[in-house]
Amino acid sequence: MTTVTDASESASTQVKKLSPLLIGVGFAVLCASWMLNAMDRQVFYPLLPQIREELGLTLVESGFLATSFTLGLAIAGFLAGFLVDRFSRKSIVLGSVIVFSVGTGLVAVSQGFWDMAAYRLLSGIGEGVQATALYAIIGAFFFHRRAFAAGFVGVAFGAGIFLGPLIGVPFATDLGTWRAPFILFALLGVVMALLISIFVKRDMSEAAAGRGGIEAADAFDFVPAALLNRNTVVLGFGAALAGVVFYGYLGLYPTYLTESLGFDPGQSSVAVAMGGLGAMLALLFGYLGDRFPQKWVLLVSFAGTALVAWPMYTTATEPVTQYVLSFLIGAFASGGLFTNISTALQRSVRPERVGRGQGIFVLTYYVAAAFSGTIFGALVGGLGWSGAGLVQVVGVSIVGALLMLLVRTDQMIRRIKA
Repeated sequence: MTTVTDASESASTQVKKLSPLLIGVGFAVLCASWMLNAMDRQVFYPLLPQIREELGLTLVESGFLATSFTLGLAIAGFLAGFLVDRFSRKSIVLGSVIVFSVGTGLVAVSQGFWDMAAYRLLSGIGEGVQATALYAIIGAFFFHRRAFAAGFVGVAFGAGIFLGPLIGVPFATDLGTWRAPFILFALLGVVMALLISIFVKRDMSEAAAGRGGIEAADAFDFVPAALLNRNTVVLGFGAALAGVVFYGYLGLYPTYLTESLGFDPGQSSVAVAMGGLGAMLALLFGYLGDRFPQKWVLLVSFAGTALVAWPMYTTATEPVTQYVLSFLIGAFASGGLFTNISTALQRSVRPERVGRGQGIFVLTYYVAAAFSGTIFGALVGGLGWSGAGLVQVVGVSIVGALLMLLVRTDQMIRRIKA
């Protein structure tokens, strides 16, 4: 009888067309493109107080702008799931990087709330399509090691979170305007598209995992045939909760540090950057997600987020303490949750639907994230910063941990020895 390992080996024969060097360089360029996205999105948050003052924005409007780009990311990413299962993933990645760069550049010419919201939405559309195509490439090419491979993308994302404020904020200060970093990152996006066109080979981007001469129904009959099944529904809800949690923290965290705790812009930037360093533990969480049942890795990640967020919004008032807590919440909420929910959803569908599995993640995670900043801003108005943190970050994380108990690991693709 054909095993999942046999399927993996058969599907991986196409990998032999590429040398390890070409694979490494191509994968590094894809990771770098995701890092650039993270740098751009992350520099917006510490610059938000300046943007808010210049454009006369309310806290709720600021919260919406901080996370609204994820609405475009979600819708476009979900639709892209159907495209990447049918068309060239490399071409889709290239087009998405260009769209993202255009949206980023237009943010620099914003004059008010509505036009900035439109430009942020456009950049989110580009990023959403890129996210789906990128993770579909990983899910197909690396197949049974997809969580570990996705961990490298998580490291790139964390590096972008770390570097974005440290590069963008001083750049804005030196040029005397918050608009400057967005022009810089838009130009870098064009350069990144050129690098992708040169170094990412189609033998890598168009890999067809699980279809190397065998029928998916024979090797993966333990996975439900339907796209919507128990695991995809449960994990989809889990992704939504993770989006509410992480972007609830991320979107207004610098504003919380500045307005509630009295941190200066430099201290706020360091605190946000520490969250990026924590997110780089995605490699570790990805390794754990490949080695152990992902439902338990996800449960621990949700629970860890709740434990860390409690003092973050209640008792921790010193910069060093906030740095440590931000590092930990980045580790659990980004490194743990993002990496493993996205790949768990891929493992909950049959290989020929890997793009659509990733599309479910992008849709549910980022639709929830789109409104998380608005919700957090409204909660602050009614409950204060501590109350908002306890409800949206701590409380929702606890619900997410309990939800993971409903995941059925016996219906997920895992490595089986012959």
